[in-house]
Amino acid sequence: MVLPSPRVLDLPGCRLLSFALLLLSFGYRAEAEPVADFYRDRTITMVIGYSAGGGYDLYARVLARHMGRHIPGHPRLLPQNMPGAGSLKAANFIYSVAPRDGTVIATATRGMATDPLLSDSKFDPMKFTWIGSITSETSVCATWYTSPVKTWADMFTKDFTMGGSATGSETDSFALLLRNVFGAKMKLITGYPGGNDINLAMERGEVDGRCGWSWSSIKSQKTSWLEQKSINLLVQLGMQKHPDLPHVPMLLDFASTLEQRQVLKLVLASLVLGRPIFAPPEIPEDRSNALRAAFDATMQDPQFLDEAAKLDLEISPVPATPINDLLAELYRTPKSTVEKAAAAIQK
Repeated sequence: MVLPSPRVLDLPGCRLLSFALLLLSFGYRAEAEPVADFYRDRTITMVIGYSAGGGYDLYARVLARHMGRHIPGHPRLLPQNMPGAGSLKAANFIYSVAPRDGTVIATATRGMATDPLLSDSKFDPMKFTWIGSITSETSVCATWYTSPVKTWADMFTKDFTMGGSATGSETDSFALLLRNVFGAKMKLITGYPGGNDINLAMERGEVDGRCGWSWSSIKSQKTSWLEQKSINLLVQLGMQKHPDLPHVPMLLDFASTLEQRQVLKLVLASLVLGRPIFAPPEIPEDRSNALRAAFDATMQDPQFLDEAAKLDLEISPVPATPINDLLAELYRTPKSTVEKAAAAIQK
């Protein structure tokens, strides 16, 4: 018996596959074309919840220079600073005021993810349109080299001051953890518009240092401070130790009870959203999908990665789906644990 050649046998399957791919292509174009038509010749406002010059500002501006290439219609992204209340002013604007059509996206404190759990914020993080996070993060508490507090142990024997932005911001919440959970002899001076302003206050001697300071920001913006040993790294805050900081103690390691560890984890979990990018609730689905796809593509874009490398920016992206999953888990935390965590970050 002579069998037909493989080419003849495969021909119907090839035709079927080609037809299916053609249908998928039509479906993709049917979805992409309205998005492209909407965004063509438009500008997307990138709201930055902090003053210019800090880490959030730098990450957002680098993203804005590249992400538009990956959005159908290739809109321009225009950064706009909106500092206030530790960036919660921007978060509230996005939640309640900004147009819900995909023309406004934002970055704000990663602490906004748990702020409604732990304080009195009125927005619901579960309802934001999460686009992704440029990196997961490790934060540190640090003091200026002239401060008498130079180590973890010093915090419990010497009075010192830390600079903060506003209630609910990481600069404030993480500093208060040191005092309320561990008993550090710390006074918090809050109200600075952004991290860069706190840095200037450290240099002027207004405060000894700051908490909630992203290690990625220090590496990219304050390399000279590290080289000149201008700051003391007291403790690192995160879900796992950063490979750059093997000799800096980790806050979670000082938890003395299971409950204390659970409280710390609830407050620190938002560090997974190192540089969050989000949009208002109820964005049309095709546009929200396009923004998420564009973000994911930008995270692999050689031009974006090249600029980030030149600026010493860490890139370890977190897509939208894991962010939504994390929020769902956090908001299932038992009420008693939430209440203890909320008390731990109150002045």
